[in-house]
Amino acid sequence: MITCQFVRPDKLMFEGEVDHLILVTETGELGIWPKHSPLIAALGNGMVRLHLPDSEGGGQVDVIVSHGYAEVSNDTVIVLANHARKSDDIEPEVVQQTKDEAIAKRDELPEGDHGRAYYDDKIAWCDLLLSHT
Repeated sequence: MITCQFVRPDKLMFEGEVDHLILVTETGELGIWPKHSPLIAALGNGMVRLHLPDSEGGGQVDVIVSHGYAEVSNDTVIVLANHARKSDDIEPEVVQQTKDEAIAKRDELPEGDHGRAYYDDKIAWCDLLLSHT
């Protein structure tokens, strides 16, 4: 078993045992199984798949992530994601509305305003979520 903590800036999303997990990194997918060698990986954009042990009911928890880091050490994985949302917690209508509002607010700012970067990031996150619905 692997002990896994999945954290985003505002909350602990998951804490528990997993059989194995598949990380999405900047260079591709990376499977983590018990006794994996220690490493730190930069997360990319996509889906992290947590495979739950049969003793916990089995199944898979899919989490959409956008950037961050994962540390693997001594059968423990800590995932620190800039943005993360469980795939079964995505409401496409709400995400689309959030995206539309972010576009409108960004477009109110003049070209070259550094505040536009915040909205560009929010729009990209919404696009990533919508691509997984």
